[in-house]
Amino acid sequence: MSPDWGFDDRTSRQTGRAVIGVDEVGRGPLFGPVVAAAVQIPHAARPALAGLGIDDSKRVSPARRTRIFRALLDHAHIGIGAACAGEIDAVGIGVATMLAMKRALRAFADEAGVALIDGRFCPPGLRQPSQAVIGGDRQSMAIASASIIAKVARDRSLGNFARFWPDYSLQQNKGYPTAAHRQALKVFGLTPAHRRSFRCGISA
Repeated sequence: MSPDWGFDDRTSRQTGRAVIGVDEVGRGPLFGPVVAAAVQIPHAARPALAGLGIDDSKRVSPARRTRIFRALLDHAHIGIGAACAGEIDAVGIGVATMLAMKRALRAFADEAGVALIDGRFCPPGLRQPSQAVIGGDRQSMAIASASIIAKVARDRSLGNFARFWPDYSLQQNKGYPTAAHRQALKVFGLTPAHRRSFRCGISA
């Protein structure tokens, strides 16, 4: 299944509101923030995005993700939010993910749109009405777009972290628990951006 405009258009007709897609990346890594994005695509922008192959970020190559990311920056309304490793350790990854989504939605006015949240749950206390969509990044173009924005934004942040901590190969593993990353942890220990509540393989 690939996303299309039909899902978003049906939701818009049913609610009488424009659709804002929301998705996150970075729940599983040992390192760095969880990042969420919220994306609203005007109807007038659709021709400019046609043919780019917008899809779930996990099914899009890095080069194509970058092209889509740049096009969305030019043609869509976008919000990005994050929760850092310290917040993840303090409240847990589930709550931190909800915080990142709420922060992404701050880019939109209180009354703007209906938020389509990828997954089973919606963040509590949103200013907009919301709807959870299981597998939303393979149904909704807005959610798929949000997944790409969040993925590219997080990957770029990992590039910045890699300049401070080059020994962890962050640009290659993006903070996920690869064998090389776990070996680096054994040799060099935890950085301030590692999630101490996760099983990093060494004591904090």
